[in-house]
Amino acid sequence: MRLLLVEDNTLIGNAVQDHLTADGWAVDWFMDLESAKLAVTAEAHDVMLLDLRLPDGSGLDLLKLMEARGDTTPIIVMSAYDQLSDQMTAMDIGAVDYLVKPFALSEMAVRVRKAAKRGRLIRMRNAG
Repeated sequence: MRLLLVEDNTLIGNAVQDHLTADGWAVDWFMDLESAKLAVTAEAHDVMLLDLRLPDGSGLDLLKLMEARGDTTPIIVMSAYDQLSDQMTAMDIGAVDYLVKPFALSEMAVRVRKAAKRGRLIRMRNAG
């Protein structure tokens, strides 16, 4: 399974990458919006963990781009800001889940597995 991690905080990024790699995931990690935009067009991912606030823009912009392209990759938005309006906006645009930082790595891993399962079901439904 392949995961796209978009996170500018190196402490969080390293922890997430280490935890998910130990769980059997291949993790592609990018720290800015522009690199992430290139990554989503270059390679398919089973799940994306997307930081809401990045140095060069909002993760919501990438979420909107993927939604407009019809990309069905399950996206979990992460933010240090526990704003209900941010959560609702992200979910309305197409995020499947929302994690508030700091979060337990075990909880994140469960949510990633759940999102991957959802993605597989959607791909199976669309294929047949």
